[in-house]
Amino acid sequence: MNQEILNKEVQNFINSNLKSDVTKLILKGSPFPYVSIQEIAAQILAKNSCEKKLPIWFNSEKIYYPNKLNIEQTSSEITAKYKSDLVSGNTLIDITGGFGVDAYFFSQKFESVIHCEINKELSAIAAHNFNYSKAKNIKIHLGDGIEFLAEHSEKFDWIYADPSRRNDAKGKVFLLEDCLPNIPENLNLLFEKTDNILLKVSPILDITSALNELQFVKEIHVVAVENEVKELLFLLEKNYTKNIQVKTTNIAKNSTQKFDFILDESSTATFSEPKKYVYEPNAAILKSGAFLQVSEKLNIAKLHQSSHLYTSSHLIDFPGRRFEIKHCISYGKKQLLQLIPSKKANITTRNFPETVAQIRKKTGLKDGGNEYLFFTTDINNKHLVLICEKV
Repeated sequence: MNQEILNKEVQNFINSNLKSDVTKLILKGSPFPYVSIQEIAAQILAKNSCEKKLPIWFNSEKIYYPNKLNIEQTSSEITAKYKSDLVSGNTLIDITGGFGVDAYFFSQKFESVIHCEINKELSAIAAHNFNYSKAKNIKIHLGDGIEFLAEHSEKFDWIYADPSRRNDAKGKVFLLEDCLPNIPENLNLLFEKTDNILLKVSPILDITSALNELQFVKEIHVVAVENEVKELLFLLEKNYTKNIQVKTTNIAKNSTQKFDFILDESSTATFSEPKKYVYEPNAAILKSGAFLQVSEKLNIAKLHQSSHLYTSSHLIDFPGRRFEIKHCISYGKKQLLQLIPSKKANITTRNFPETVAQIRKKTGLKDGGNEYLFFTTDINNKHLVLICEKV
């Protein structure tokens, strides 16, 4: 961490060049003898990545940014706030501290937060930013979070962990036991130090696989932002053995869609041919696998066991996108093009043998326009095209 980057003239230079071409900037070299142009470029790239992801720090003075990869891997302000609303108490330890975004928001809910980070530079950066963000109740520990717990007798109201999805030996990994730290291997130690664990895992991780590796899971949270799954969270409570609640959330600019259900609870879907309206669940629901529950809880029919599209005669509130069906036709190029005179449409496939790219190549339809086409399969295993308008 180069403290000279925080000098006023360097900060002014960084802020005045946020919209500059970084490649051209590097060729010009640094105007400062104590800060390299590469360091300046890294700060510009990282800060730009925070404009939408972490506006609270983007709009603050003298925030020091780690490399762009650390920014990409850290929680966003939106998801960090979401997590902080799940927990409460006096003490929390973040055993995988990183850039410190989660610890910062946890500090607003707890009297004391410990931030453990094994990387010396990242730990120093987090300490600096906490100081300038006036988060005085965060203690910094440079070192391994698991080792800290093993060496100290202190108990905490909550332990938070966001294990790294990269392993030196295996590269990118998809099992919790291959992440760093290995949470399943250390669960007994963690539950010696707390009764409550909040675990953040990769959105690509299989929920069933994770459950097989964990114990005492009380809640699963699937969090999407603008219909992209950003976080998969497991809330563990010591000795909990009752039903697991699954909570899906899709956070958009002007609304938040929620759909909750009990995992493994018996649900029955109804099925129907397309009616007046068709519904596409948001990404959080699709990740959760709540396909039968959506039909049962919202009293709408599925088009097919594997299509994951729903239909009704009357418009309902729905946690996803809603469309009015204008035409329902068998898949055929000639009739399809007659009904799309603009030759432009937004195409989605659900349980269909061809990809969007194959359909576009075959039909010549360009992307865009006001028409939405769903290529799918109905309850009679017939391939259909639903020509719709968004509601």
